Amino acid sequence: MATLKYSRQRESIKEFLTGRTDHPTADFVYENMKQIYPNISLGTVYRNLSLLADLGEIQKLSSFGGADRFDARTVPHCHFMCTRCGRVMDVFSEHIDKSLESIAADFKDGQISDYKARFFGICKECLKEESH
Repeated sequence: MATLKYSRQRESIKEFLTGRTDHPTADFVYENMKQIYPNISLGTVYRNLSLLADLGEIQKLSSFGGADRFDARTVPHCHFMCTRCGRVMDVFSEHIDKSLESIAADFKDGQISDYKARFFGICKECLKEESH
């Protein structure tokens, strides 16, 4: 396997995602990278995000309607999307982990190696606005 050439832009994209919990879109990443690299193209950002996802260094979140979102947290966890404002949040729960382990153990038609659980509803900020 060929060694991947170091890229300052790719490292900057990864650093930008690290520590964020808002799961930005490629367009949002691009707008922020342009402040550091004025000549960077949207295509370069997309290619680097895809490469980082393929390498397992970030997660690409699809199936939320609209543009893909990106997450630097690669530990197994689930996601919640507010159907009102579109915010995407991480969900960590031992109950979910235990349920999924149980499902994997009970599954007799193969071996489950990964899962992607997504939850949809209304976030607490939108619920607050609703009650006012």
